Amino acid sequence: MNKPIQKSGLLLVKIVTAAAFIAAGLSKLAGAEMMIAVFDTVGLGQWFRYFTGAIEIAGAVALFVPGIQAYGAALLAVTMGGAVLAHILILGPSLVPALVLGILSALLAYAHRSQLTTTWKVQREI
Repeated sequence: MNKPIQKSGLLLVKIVTAAAFIAAGLSKLAGAEMMIAVFDTVGLGQWFRYFTGAIEIAGAVALFVPGIQAYGAALLAVTMGGAVLAHILILGPSLVPALVLGILSALLAYAHRSQLTTTWKVQREI
Protein backbone atom coordinates (compact mmCIF):
# COMPACT_ATOMS: atom_id res chain seq x y z
CA MET A 1 0.00 0.00 0.00
CA ASN A 2 1.08 3.56 -0.67
CA LYS A 3 2.87 5.12 2.36
CA PRO A 4 1.03 8.49 2.20
CA ILE A 5 -2.30 6.64 2.11
CA GLN A 6 -1.24 4.49 5.08
CA LYS A 7 -0.16 7.55 7.05
CA SER A 8 -3.40 9.37 6.21
CA GLY A 9 -5.47 6.36 7.25
CA LEU A 10 -3.55 6.02 10.50
CA LEU A 11 -4.01 9.73 11.22
CA LEU A 12 -7.75 9.43 10.58
CA VAL A 13 -8.02 6.45 12.97
CA LYS A 14 -6.01 8.41 15.54
CA ILE A 15 -8.24 11.50 15.26
CA VAL A 16 -11.49 9.51 15.48
CA THR A 17 -10.20 7.45 18.41
CA ALA A 18 -8.88 10.48 20.29
CA ALA A 19 -12.11 12.42 19.73
CA ALA A 20 -14.18 9.54 21.09
CA PHE A 21 -11.97 9.18 24.17
CA ILE A 22 -11.89 12.92 24.85
CA ALA A 23 -15.69 13.08 24.62
CA ALA A 24 -16.08 10.05 26.89
CA GLY A 25 -13.48 11.33 29.35
CA LEU A 26 -15.02 14.78 29.53
CA SER A 27 -18.49 13.32 30.15
CA LYS A 28 -17.06 11.31 33.05
CA LEU A 29 -15.20 14.28 34.53
CA ALA A 30 -18.20 16.61 34.06
CA GLY A 31 -20.43 14.19 35.95
CA ALA A 32 -22.93 13.35 33.23
CA GLU A 33 -25.91 11.59 34.83
CA MET A 34 -25.44 8.51 32.67
CA MET A 35 -21.78 8.19 33.72
CA ILE A 36 -22.65 8.58 37.39
CA ALA A 37 -25.26 5.81 37.03
CA VAL A 38 -22.85 3.52 35.17
CA PHE A 39 -20.15 3.86 37.82
CA ASP A 40 -22.72 3.41 40.60
CA THR A 41 -23.67 0.12 38.94
CA VAL A 42 -20.03 -0.94 38.60
CA GLY A 43 -19.69 -0.41 42.34
CA LEU A 44 -16.14 0.90 42.65
CA GLY A 45 -17.18 4.42 43.63
CA GLN A 46 -17.25 7.72 41.83
CA TRP A 47 -13.49 8.19 42.28
CA PHE A 48 -13.13 5.49 39.63
CA ARG A 49 -15.22 7.58 37.21
CA TYR A 50 -12.80 10.49 37.65
CA PHE A 51 -9.81 8.17 37.32
CA THR A 52 -11.18 6.59 34.14
CA GLY A 53 -12.03 9.97 32.63
CA ALA A 54 -8.52 11.25 33.32
CA ILE A 55 -6.98 8.10 31.82
CA GLU A 56 -9.11 8.45 28.68
CA ILE A 57 -8.14 12.09 28.16
CA ALA A 58 -4.45 11.51 28.94
CA GLY A 59 -4.35 8.52 26.59
CA ALA A 60 -6.06 10.48 23.82
CA VAL A 61 -3.55 13.33 24.16
CA ALA A 62 -0.64 10.86 24.21
CA LEU A 63 -1.74 9.57 20.80
CA PHE A 64 -0.31 12.79 19.34
CA VAL A 65 2.88 13.10 21.40
CA PRO A 66 5.88 11.77 19.49
CA GLY A 67 7.62 8.94 21.30
CA ILE A 68 4.71 7.96 23.55
CA GLN A 69 1.88 7.21 21.09
CA ALA A 70 2.30 3.46 21.63
CA TYR A 71 2.01 3.89 25.40
CA GLY A 72 -1.08 6.08 25.12
CA ALA A 73 -2.71 3.63 22.72
CA ALA A 74 -1.83 0.65 24.93
CA LEU A 75 -3.23 2.43 27.98
CA LEU A 76 -6.48 3.08 26.12
CA ALA A 77 -6.66 -0.51 24.85
CA VAL A 78 -6.24 -1.88 28.38
CA THR A 79 -8.86 0.57 29.67
CA MET A 80 -11.30 -0.63 27.02
CA GLY A 81 -10.51 -4.22 27.92
CA GLY A 82 -11.70 -3.39 31.42
CA ALA A 83 -14.78 -1.68 30.00
CA VAL A 84 -15.63 -4.74 27.90
CA LEU A 85 -15.30 -6.97 30.97
CA ALA A 86 -17.48 -4.57 32.98
CA HIS A 87 -20.15 -4.78 30.27
CA ILE A 88 -20.00 -8.56 30.12
CA LEU A 89 -19.99 -9.13 33.88
CA ILE A 90 -22.01 -6.21 35.27
CA LEU A 91 -23.50 -3.67 32.90
CA GLY A 92 -25.06 -5.67 30.12
CA PRO A 93 -25.03 -5.93 26.37
CA SER A 94 -23.82 -2.51 25.18
CA LEU A 95 -20.18 -3.53 24.89
CA VAL A 96 -19.78 -2.77 21.17
CA PRO A 97 -18.50 0.82 21.56
CA ALA A 98 -15.90 -0.26 24.12
CA LEU A 99 -14.89 -3.20 21.95
CA VAL A 100 -14.50 -1.03 18.83
CA LEU A 101 -12.49 1.61 20.71
CA GLY A 102 -10.34 -1.13 22.21
CA ILE A 103 -9.61 -2.58 18.78
CA LEU A 104 -8.79 0.84 17.34
CA SER A 105 -6.49 1.56 20.30
CA ALA A 106 -4.76 -1.80 19.88
CA LEU A 107 -4.30 -1.05 16.16
CA LEU A 108 -2.67 2.28 17.04
CA ALA A 109 -0.42 0.61 19.62
CA TYR A 110 0.64 -1.91 16.99
CA ALA A 111 1.26 0.84 14.43
CA HIS A 112 3.63 2.59 16.87
CA ARG A 113 5.19 -0.58 18.32
CA SER A 114 8.69 0.53 17.32
CA GLN A 115 8.52 3.08 20.17
CA LEU A 116 8.29 0.23 22.64
CA THR A 117 11.42 -1.53 21.40
CA THR A 118 13.35 1.76 21.30
CA THR A 119 12.46 2.45 24.92
CA TRP A 120 13.51 -1.04 26.01
CA LYS A 121 16.83 -0.74 24.15
CA VAL A 122 17.64 2.52 25.91
CA GLN A 123 16.76 1.09 29.33
CA ARG A 124 18.89 -2.02 28.79
CA GLU A 125 21.92 0.07 27.85
CA ILE A 126 21.79 2.13 31.04
